[in-house]
Amino acid sequence: MTLSLPSDVVSSTTSSGQVVLFSSMDRYHALVAELKATGFEMAIDLCAVDYLTQPGRNLPENIAPERFEIVVNLLSLSARQRVRIRLQVPAGKPLVPSIFDLYPGVEAMEREAYDLMGIAFSDHPDLTRILMPDDWEGHPLRKDYGLGRVPVQFKEAPGPR
Repeated sequence: MTLSLPSDVVSSTTSSGQVVLFSSMDRYHALVAELKATGFEMAIDLCAVDYLTQPGRNLPENIAPERFEIVVNLLSLSARQRVRIRLQVPAGKPLVPSIFDLYPGVEAMEREAYDLMGIAFSDHPDLTRILMPDDWEGHPLRKDYGLGRVPVQFKEAPGPR
């Protein structure tokens, strides 16, 4: 099966034999919906990337680089094909439309991107921290997050030996 590019694609390339689609922020949800309708029945991964210190990454000429990027991998089991979507997310407004309504399995992945990178997802049903404590300040996977030592506290540790 050859992937026919949806109408909402801003640009496309290939990487390691996989189709990579680039979308604008306003077309992102519609693009994912169209891919689902054409047979991509699984969202197998959604992650966030911080390019703070790597401004010179490979992007098509018509795609403006932003600090953050959301990467979504979709899978068509019936066609035995994968597609990757790369979405540039500005640091000044890290807000992305949620695709939870299309792929409920991304609920935890979107929460992880929110918790660790600070990228929010509009219309997400439960956008709360998933890995860090509720009172944690900041987002520890951002490249500008301060380095330091966090003391480990063991609960109910045995006494001296």
